[in-house]
Amino acid sequence: MAFTFFFRDMQILELAIKHVIPSAIGRSRVKVWDAGCAMGPELYSLAIMFAEHMGQFAFKNLVIYATDIDEQDTFGAIIREGVYPGDELKRIPEDILNKYFKPDSRPGSFQVIDSIRERVVFQRHDLLSLKPIGNDFSLVLCKNVLLHFQPEERIKVISMFHKILAPLGHLAMEQTQKMPPEIAPLFEQVAANGQIFRKLEVYQ
Repeated sequence: MAFTFFFRDMQILELAIKHVIPSAIGRSRVKVWDAGCAMGPELYSLAIMFAEHMGQFAFKNLVIYATDIDEQDTFGAIIREGVYPGDELKRIPEDILNKYFKPDSRPGSFQVIDSIRERVVFQRHDLLSLKPIGNDFSLVLCKNVLLHFQPEERIKVISMFHKILAPLGHLAMEQTQKMPPEIAPLFEQVAANGQIFRKLEVYQ
């Protein structure tokens, strides 16, 4: 499980959205994979930021597939319900909190609004199985997971991401995770100040 909280690593999320939205314009379905979503703060932060930048109509074409190994089988229920204690939401700007969360029946807790939760699909998944959950993704976000893998495992997982990204699709990783040189030719880094990479077509 990756430790995360709402609106963590905003720079990476903002860079990812900046590069993904132009390449996804005109697609009837924009697919995003948050690989290693933990209990949902990162994926809901990402969904909210897409909502802010895409506009209401285009946002309805977005689907975020959220996965985690979830060994205790608890994340799915938390993410589907989308209810979080107020103490976990303190980093969220007040205007965003008021726009995308509503008070829950449990005192001091808030629920992500329906229009955001409806764009999220959760499933348990082990990245080291190397079995992708789908294909044609405009963005794969994988933060705070790869650092737990051995170098050869990272290469295999990132190679899998390359295969299932749509043309011009993007991969976003945490700042401390560098692209392994063995597979660097598969991607082009598109932001000097962030680990955001665009898929390159490689013909053999």
